[in-house]
Amino acid sequence: MESQATILHADLDAFYASVEQLLNPDLHGKAIAVGGGVVLAASYEAKKFGVHGGMSGRKARKLCPQLVFVRGSFSEYQRLGDAAIAILGDYTPLVERISIDEAFADVAGCTHLFGSPQEIAATIRRRVREELGLPISVGVARTKHLAKIASQVAKPDGLVVVDPATELDFLHDLPVGVMWGVGPVTEAKLKDRGILTIGQLATTPGHSLTRLLGPAAGEKLAALAWNRDAREIRPQRRSRSAGAQSALGRKPAVAGVITPVLLHLADRVASRLRAKSLAGRTVTVRVRFGDMRAVTRSTTLDAPISATSMLAEIAGELVRAALADHSNERVITLLAVSVSHLGNQPAIQLELPLGLPDEKRRPGARQGAARWSADRAMDAVRERFGRDAVGYAATQLDRARSVPDAFRELAEKDLGNSER
Repeated sequence: MESQATILHADLDAFYASVEQLLNPDLHGKAIAVGGGVVLAASYEAKKFGVHGGMSGRKARKLCPQLVFVRGSFSEYQRLGDAAIAILGDYTPLVERISIDEAFADVAGCTHLFGSPQEIAATIRRRVREELGLPISVGVARTKHLAKIASQVAKPDGLVVVDPATELDFLHDLPVGVMWGVGPVTEAKLKDRGILTIGQLATTPGHSLTRLLGPAAGEKLAALAWNRDAREIRPQRRSRSAGAQSALGRKPAVAGVITPVLLHLADRVASRLRAKSLAGRTVTVRVRFGDMRAVTRSTTLDAPISATSMLAEIAGELVRAALADHSNERVITLLAVSVSHLGNQPAIQLELPLGLPDEKRRPGARQGAARWSADRAMDAVRERFGRDAVGYAATQLDRARSVPDAFRELAEKDLGNSER
């Protein structure tokens, strides 16, 4: 075991809401939410009433009648998030950004310049507060997993350093819900078995976890419960997948809701792939139901794709298959689309018009090539005149969406790109 905790996890506190309070001092100390029909982010004052991201605006207002909704300052989120992560880079080149408002850093090779890891973390927190006016919590530990947990424990606006000599004492008293990779569904399964703390998880026989969670998840969580995490900081990692998701509040599981959302998500994902000259062969969708249970479906294609309409249609088939397997579900709260098995966009090899049933989804067929060409033309227009200049009618004409496009573009994270 290493003698010193040198991995930092820095996480800006209630980032979007904190930025809004910074920009408008009249909001300081008030319960605010970014969004409208759906809460995208909530201040700590709002969270005290039970308001959280993904909740419908109606429910949020019921829980907190004095809640103030703001639409979002998108360019400021990007600017301040970049500036905060840049401060970490002043102390070590080993910075791994995992979202707009959080990053890991390894300071093992920098202590002779800037002091102990605790001193470096304290300096980073002070600079973010003084230079940017934002609160940031930092966890310091021997592993990535424990550093991330420590930053959660440190919130709001705190610093927690986990001594390697007592890390299991610190870890095992915490609830399983703080673990990296334990979502509401997994937490509920563990709770049903009486597993409430990480310590209880650590002492649960491996075969019991395997039966409950499956071999991969069971083995992973068992290792993390003993702080066995060999993952290193990996700056500038290449994405293994690209994805986007949309929290819907509570919507009926009908085509009129699902189709435009999937087209919007496919447009986001596919345009990002094309911008990086990438294409992918595996399409995955995630559907979350009203009780927060989620299912995934995926398919692997013969040829990689990056065309929006192809991706939307394939995602639609996968979602319909998921709903058919859960025919009793009438409400959905989230949809997600991702593309994996990425590679450089290959040159399109034109195919003979053989009248195949899937011709419009084959990149080299006439219809498939036409779709890709149309997308590339639309990309060029957007690059020059902005994203809202042109788009698919089903999404461009739907102005009732409560989530502004600028926020969606900023907040979407690659699904599977990080190891959380």
